[in-house]
Amino acid sequence: MPVPRPALAWRTDKEIRTMGYAVTNPATGETVRTYATITDAELEAAITAADEAHRTWSKSTTVAERAALVRRVAELHTERRQELAEIIVREMGKPIGQALGEVDFAAAIYEYYADHSPDFLADEPIPLLAGEGTAVVRRSSLGVLLGVMPWNFPYYQVARFAGPNLIIGNTILLKHAGQCPESAAAMQQMFRDAGFPPGAYVNIYAGHDQIERIIADPRVQGVSLTGSERAGAEVAEIAGRHLKKVVLELGGSDPFILLSTNDLDATVQNAVDARLDNSGQSCNAAKRFIVADELYEPFLEKFTAKLAEIEATDPTSSDSALGPLSSLQAAERLDEQVIRAVEHGARLVHGGARDGAFFQTTVLTDVTPDNPASQEEFFGPVAQVYRASDEADAVRIANDTPYGLGSYVYSTDPAQALRVADRIEAGMVFVNVVLADGAELPFGGIKRSGSGRELGRFGADEFTNKKLIRIG
Repeated sequence: MPVPRPALAWRTDKEIRTMGYAVTNPATGETVRTYATITDAELEAAITAADEAHRTWSKSTTVAERAALVRRVAELHTERRQELAEIIVREMGKPIGQALGEVDFAAAIYEYYADHSPDFLADEPIPLLAGEGTAVVRRSSLGVLLGVMPWNFPYYQVARFAGPNLIIGNTILLKHAGQCPESAAAMQQMFRDAGFPPGAYVNIYAGHDQIERIIADPRVQGVSLTGSERAGAEVAEIAGRHLKKVVLELGGSDPFILLSTNDLDATVQNAVDARLDNSGQSCNAAKRFIVADELYEPFLEKFTAKLAEIEATDPTSSDSALGPLSSLQAAERLDEQVIRAVEHGARLVHGGARDGAFFQTTVLTDVTPDNPASQEEFFGPVAQVYRASDEADAVRIANDTPYGLGSYVYSTDPAQALRVADRIEAGMVFVNVVLADGAELPFGGIKRSGSGRELGRFGADEFTNKKLIRIG
């Protein structure tokens, strides 16, 4: 893999944590800048400011006024898109073209909620079955919310949490990933520049030991976390002890089921696109490709050839389709998974090489149910290809996972596609299309992929008090 970079030593995640928050360019290993973790006194001041903003500003403004501020945040994303994109290329290695696309998507999410939240928050009449009078559900804010956000989509993940909740009137404490302090600061600056008052949106460089204190604080009313299964379990446990509402978007090992196609080349390209989005570091990327027996060999041949054409390159290049993984440790972890899969009988059809944080596109086959790989999430450009004897077998393989985030079904038979979609255990099913997420479409999973929804109307309904008002 020809990857131009200076000869620098990569720091481990453990070393980064001892420095606080840090921007460490995964393409070069260079630590660009470090940020100190906030003190306990600073954390107390942040929670106090967020609580005060909820009690005052959010109660004295209208939905329309708050929506106007969020619309300005959308505009600032567009105005600063190049600067914002370059930040996350440095932080987590996203190819610059994809980084620009993420900024644009975040702007679209803020704009969507600015347009539609007034309708989402309108009173909802309930027809009475008996008695006189009226009944209505009126939605209002809960209070201070904690958002714990991941590194893989630094702007998009924040947009889908902060956008609707600020319009609702909730206030936000945003704890971003340790490797995304620069983008976190840039976002807080945009909220300030848009006109949000102090306390409405507060970026906090909190340490892991401070998170429990935040969740336990009676002024904090809910938590949204996007991250690993382990992090989700820990946060949910703490929140449960304190009876706090939680939304969790965790990992995924999404199946891509191919039962029939009129254009195998186009389907293969869609499969490649679905696997390599964000250099393969997307929770809802297609990761397990389950192919009907009669299509298995031609699909595997074309799919492997197409993946082999794509090399990991400098993410600052405009034509880069695959950058480094987010950190050296992430690449080492993926390397260990591939080695372990092969040791347990998987066949390495292509790839498997690592160069620093860069990882070669990789294809594995013959992954049996007793292979640890069949139950793991591979967060990087590694694809598993399975042979299915028929439709029922494809569904069985697809559901044989602890995860249930997204899924993909390709079939030329509409009835079959819907039948399979109904049987897949997942929060989302995309039929004959990939990379089709939208601001209006609810995002979330079941099983160990989490609970709750973000985006769309459902995402605006998670952290609201749905108050019944019954008038006789």
